[in-house]
Amino acid sequence: MEIKKAPFSIYAETTPNPAVMKFVANKRIIEGDSMEFKNVEEAKPSPLITQLFHLPFVKEVFVSSNYLSIAKFDIIEWDEVAQEVRQMITEYLQSGKPLIDESAVKKAQPEFTDPAASTNIQQASGFTLPDPESLGEIETRIVEILDEYITPAVESDGGAIKFMGYEDGKVKVLLQGACSGCPSSTATLQNGILNLLQKMLPTLVKEVEPVNG
Repeated sequence: MEIKKAPFSIYAETTPNPAVMKFVANKRIIEGDSMEFKNVEEAKPSPLITQLFHLPFVKEVFVSSNYLSIAKFDIIEWDEVAQEVRQMITEYLQSGKPLIDESAVKKAQPEFTDPAASTNIQQASGFTLPDPESLGEIETRIVEILDEYITPAVESDGGAIKFMGYEDGKVKVLLQGACSGCPSSTATLQNGILNLLQKMLPTLVKEVEPVNG
């Protein structure tokens, strides 16, 4: 008996950031880590995201395992355009084409002698993330806490959080997707992360500095 693959379906979901709408697929749309695109030039590895940037209201696009978070300019309301965007994404994914052309990604990247550095640049959209193998005991524990307790909640809101560094009691994290530039998320996330880290790592964490991707 022939087994048919389930077709892609997409639904739109609001996020805490009123400028960002999350478009969720019923299955994975990219392999590997999340990616963020700030403009049409960065979107070259993806025909779909390039197409999205041709819409006059699209400001940024963030892609994770099974969803896209799209930030818009304040020239229109989401209820006027969400259906159009949902249809565009659905039609592209149902065509069977990959969302990201990996060969185009590699061509767009500069040459690095350190493979980990290349991966970091790709995944953080211009922000260099530390090599996991180079992290000390405290940094490793911070990453584990973020991954276990913070990342799931952030991803459910259409965003992402990545560890950038730790020094003298200060933890620096990168906020992407719906979390980047959200009117309330910076303070909320900062306080939430700070309280959690101080509870689980007493005396070691004094401050959390969020960086918007």
